[in-house]
Amino acid sequence: MATDTLGEGAASACVDAGGGAIGLPQLCPDWMGNQIVWLVIALVVIFFILSRIALPRIAAVLAERQGTITNDLAAAEDLKEKASDAEDAYNKALADARAQAQEIIAEAKAEMNAELEEATKKADAEIAAKAAEGEKAIAEIRANALESVKEVAKDTAKELVAAMGVKADGRTVTSAVNSRLKG
Repeated sequence: MATDTLGEGAASACVDAGGGAIGLPQLCPDWMGNQIVWLVIALVVIFFILSRIALPRIAAVLAERQGTITNDLAAAEDLKEKASDAEDAYNKALADARAQAQEIIAEAKAEMNAELEEATKKADAEIAAKAAEGEKAIAEIRANALESVKEVAKDTAKELVAAMGVKADGRTVTSAVNSRLKG
């Protein structure tokens, strides 16, 4: 076995007579030099693999992520500005619409007030005309009523005088009725 090829003198303090390790073979001072050489070789190989293959890939991924983040932040800032501009345009359009609505309302009110005023004047004129007609009719009715009262008063006075047994002429009765009606 391994001891056969090395010979009897190659056995160290780290190996017993049966070829088994005594204690921890990693800490055996006889093998320490060999372990350090292989450790250095393994670290150099790992260093070259990491520096030539893994680290450039990681750096590329990090650079790509940073670029994506920067681009996304710039796009977000542009969208924020566009949203702000759109909001300002919306507020301006809303204010313009409100102002236009107020103008339309004011015009409508003025138009309605003018129509109302015209209708009121027309109604006042009709009422005044009807009132004048009514006054004229009332005046005619009064005149007719006064004439009727005079006639009734004359006839009644003639009948009363005749009932008393006195004969009265028409002129005397008419003058007495007229003087009494005048006050």
